Amino acid sequence: MKLDTPFQQYRAFGFFIKSEITLPALDFFSSSRPFYDISIQKMNLNDEWKRLNRTDNHFFINENLTVFNIPNVAIFLIQNGNEIFVSPHEGAAEDQIRLYLLGTCMGAILIQRRILPLHGSAIAINGKAYAIVGDSGAGKSTTASALLRLGYELISDDVIPVSFNEQGIPMVTPAYPQQKLWQESIDEFGMESSNFRPIIDRETKFAIPVSSQFCDTALPLAGVFELIKTEDETLTFSSVTGLERFHLLFQHTYRNFFIPRAGLMEWHFQTSAKMVNKMSFYRIQRPTSYFTTDKITDFILTNMERKGEVVNG
Repeated sequence: MKLDTPFQQYRAFGFFIKSEITLPALDFFSSSRPFYDISIQKMNLNDEWKRLNRTDNHFFINENLTVFNIPNVAIFLIQNGNEIFVSPHEGAAEDQIRLYLLGTCMGAILIQRRILPLHGSAIAINGKAYAIVGDSGAGKSTTASALLRLGYELISDDVIPVSFNEQGIPMVTPAYPQQKLWQESIDEFGMESSNFRPIIDRETKFAIPVSSQFCDTALPLAGVFELIKTEDETLTFSSVTGLERFHLLFQHTYRNFFIPRAGLMEWHFQTSAKMVNKMSFYRIQRPTSYFTTDKITDFILTNMERKGEVVNG
């Protein structure tokens, strides 16, 4: 794809990106490249949104096209795995638009390119990637941050791109060097929230730059740890086996409702089938009544040691 107008240039998720909207969380690069992988441009999409035959008020999805409308923010159109168009609503803050560009829009791009986006954080430990997945608020980024404090590196936060190399090994591609942490986690780690930028509409969640501990190399995915909040007082750990691994991967695919609506359930199943026997899967049920992150990180590192991996922070 060729771009003739001057845009900002970035590299993230393994792609060269040119964007009309500034993306300060991404690594900026200066290049005279005439071609790029993804373009982000502003365009009036009001007529297109009215034209589409939608099944709900927010999303239109098919195999190579995703369009969605976020009230008071923007209409977004993602197509063919390489183009994102943004139609901002009046008064919308660019920080709000950026949240969707780097989240839902990138999730749609990855799915259109047949790259599996998992919802979670990926950490680099001794040359391998480990994914920490879970629902919103489960503690994914907090656990990842605890591992960073032990000296390990972040590969991705929120959207984890998983593809396969020539040998069929699942690989995690680096996203960009930023985490998002809740105020509660910042307090537990003894950090000062005034040092970080709050995320729009989530005043108690903050953007944490991690450039000094960011892994910029794709690594093989060696394990998946699912975090689940529970009202029980006991922290429990268990292996996930058999067909339950397929369910786990689908449940924690980023924006998984895109998959059936895009007609990609068979692709998702085949992708999962290539993964389930090539790594370990664990479920961690954590109480909400007290801070358990240290015990969770101990469990993750201990299980790597049991599998013969040397763990050095």
